Amino acid sequence: MCGILGMMGNKQVAQEIFDGLTVLQHRGQDSAGIMTYADRFHLKKGNGLVRDVFHTKNMLRLRGNMGIGHVRYPTAGGYDAAEAQPFFVNSPFGIALIHNGNLTNYKSLKEEVHKENIRYMNTTSDSELLLNVLANEILEQRKTELTPEVLFKAMEGVFKRLKGSYAVIAMIAGYGLVAFRDPYGIRPLSFGKRDHDLLTEYMFASESVALDTMGFDFVADVQPGEVYFVDMKHQVHKKQVAKKNWGPCIFEHVYLARPDSIIDDVSVYKARLRMGESLAKKIKKANLDIDVVVPVPDSSRSAALPLAQALGVKYREGLVKNRYVGRTFIMPGQKIRKKSIHYKLNAIPLELRKRNVLLVDDSIVRGNTSKKIIEMVREAGAKKVYFASCAPPLINPCPYGVDMPSRKDFVANGLNTEEIAKFIGADMLFYQEEKDLLAAAKKGNPKVTDFCYACMGGKYPTNDITEEMLTKNEADRGSSQESDEYYPHGDSSQKEDQMSII
Repeated sequence: MCGILGMMGNKQVAQEIFDGLTVLQHRGQDSAGIMTYADRFHLKKGNGLVRDVFHTKNMLRLRGNMGIGHVRYPTAGGYDAAEAQPFFVNSPFGIALIHNGNLTNYKSLKEEVHKENIRYMNTTSDSELLLNVLANEILEQRKTELTPEVLFKAMEGVFKRLKGSYAVIAMIAGYGLVAFRDPYGIRPLSFGKRDHDLLTEYMFASESVALDTMGFDFVADVQPGEVYFVDMKHQVHKKQVAKKNWGPCIFEHVYLARPDSIIDDVSVYKARLRMGESLAKKIKKANLDIDVVVPVPDSSRSAALPLAQALGVKYREGLVKNRYVGRTFIMPGQKIRKKSIHYKLNAIPLELRKRNVLLVDDSIVRGNTSKKIIEMVREAGAKKVYFASCAPPLINPCPYGVDMPSRKDFVANGLNTEEIAKFIGADMLFYQEEKDLLAAAKKGNPKVTDFCYACMGGKYPTNDITEEMLTKNEADRGSSQESDEYYPHGDSSQKEDQMSII
């Protein structure tokens, strides 16, 4: 999962793009990049956090009133700085592009672009491939001027060729910003405006929180299959180019997005509150003696509070996270990740000693992290430790941008709930029901008819994911069994998820 941002302003935009990317830093901490346009493209990108990649000398060179920015954690491509975004091509017109998602037809599309479109790929990134597809389709129109009608016609060809998940912002030299989202809306993309002098300024961003922070008014989510074009005169053109088939990723609401974001008119915070309420109903039936509800910081806090209220027990912060340790899931090698959990979380014995504790977390992937947290709580003096997951059991890999390379990595594959509880050391384990999770998000916007929850046993929305493809991807990427663990738990601002994300 990546974070993307594009801005059409009335003044230099580099600093505001920089500030916006810091708000989206939780969506990628491997690399960052900004490209602006002032008669020509100006680019700076590299590995690291936003604050580490850009310095004063870089910012001064990023001139222009139009620009795009990107933060990345890779699932496709490698970790080399050359894989960082934005990417650009010189023809036609000059196009720069940033992308959040994952193309599922990468291999066949790359061969097609190479042989039929005679285009050279300099990296293994599917984002560079997507850029070349866009450039070729615009070039096929054979027009010397890029009008909205010409662009929308080209986009019809783009949608026909791409499969998978993609939220995209492109910058076309001398013409403006283009933003579009795959027909299922798997990855989010929001649009906002800000009145400034004589011309309104516009911004696209992965999450609405970036618009809020930068003083933009939220206008709309880019709809699945929809294309926006903001020209150099700040005129907004949009068109529904591909048929809309709702299938946004449910894990944006579980933990990927910040709680202060709104995605497809659904408040992430409200959805998480509802997850806690529905989980409480299930736990009540077990008639347990629970003294305190403790969230695993930070993404489960929104759900843990209403859960505690519904159970009528105390809510306490029994685990504290060190915010000055980097995201553990992006560290090179599982052994380093395994060691770093001891630096990430620390227990508060005063809230745990001699108590029956209910731990609430966003999800369980391999189970080893949950096991270590439970051990930590027991060492702090807890009598009993119950565990609740805001997500149902995870059993399938995600081909749309969340890095879960092998089904055998999931603890829920091959074990039932009681066996998983024994493995992680919990006295009892509770999983959210699929129907309750979906209802928690759908209640915010009934127009979103479905979500992608294939990782929990649902269908892959794009209908091109086969068993052969999944098996091959697992073989190509291998299993993360070096230490059998991902480390979770980030929040909305400094997220430590249990999965690697692009």
